[in-house]
Amino acid sequence: MKTFVVGDIHGRCAQLLNLLDMLPRDPENDTLVFLGDLIDRGADAPGCVSHILKLTRENPERVICLRGNHEQMLMDFLDGRSNMWLSAVVGGERTFEQYTNHPVRVDSEKDLEEMRALFERSFPAEHLAFMEEMPFYYEDEFAIYVHAGLDEGKHPRESSQMSLLWMRDMDFYKNYRGKPCVFGHTPTPLLPLRGRLGRHGIYISHSAVGLDTGYNHHSPLSCLSLPDFNLYQTYVDGREETFQITSFIPEALKEMQRKAGIVN
Repeated sequence: MKTFVVGDIHGRCAQLLNLLDMLPRDPENDTLVFLGDLIDRGADAPGCVSHILKLTRENPERVICLRGNHEQMLMDFLDGRSNMWLSAVVGGERTFEQYTNHPVRVDSEKDLEEMRALFERSFPAEHLAFMEEMPFYYEDEFAIYVHAGLDEGKHPRESSQMSLLWMRDMDFYKNYRGKPCVFGHTPTPLLPLRGRLGRHGIYISHSAVGLDTGYNHHSPLSCLSLPDFNLYQTYVDGREETFQITSFIPEALKEMQRKAGIVN
């Protein structure tokens, strides 16, 4: 049994489909975990949501999709709690346009309410229900999985939802030593240099493992399998790469590898 963990997707549906095709996953025995942020910035957010929704419905025990801060911002926009989702830095306007076939134009409060009403009419009810059902964390025998991070190294059930969705804490990245924790949210080029591993760009420091390998035309979409620490990556040009990670693996996972005969 393995767990395959996919980092932040951000609307890169073609890369996602290529990545899933790469994985040597047994759907009956292996678990697939998505760390959230399926939407925004990329060319096909609706396609990403539809495909992962289908996977979770077909195999709810073995496919888990966590809530990311971008899903939370979309829901907050729909509820009228925040308009941050449509700010330029977030990339939500691309997802808005993909669902509505209309550009975002906001010059007044009235425009904003019209945008909200248009999106509410256009956004599929099953996509909203899916986002509302997304858990904030997942845990198995190998690791804890969260979108962003943990409060002072606490278990996610003791961490705030704000931290699980939004946290960027250098002390967590550098010094966390609890049960291995796999996270996304912060692109690994922004994480401490010492934990960044080779040209494939994932992050490992003690028990913290970062899988958001960035979003631009040169960034891979990444999936890490546990406990063997095989890394699978796809690129926008269709290129695929696979790596066997052997350095800085958390000690708890090294012990699992030894018991499974993966390493001596």
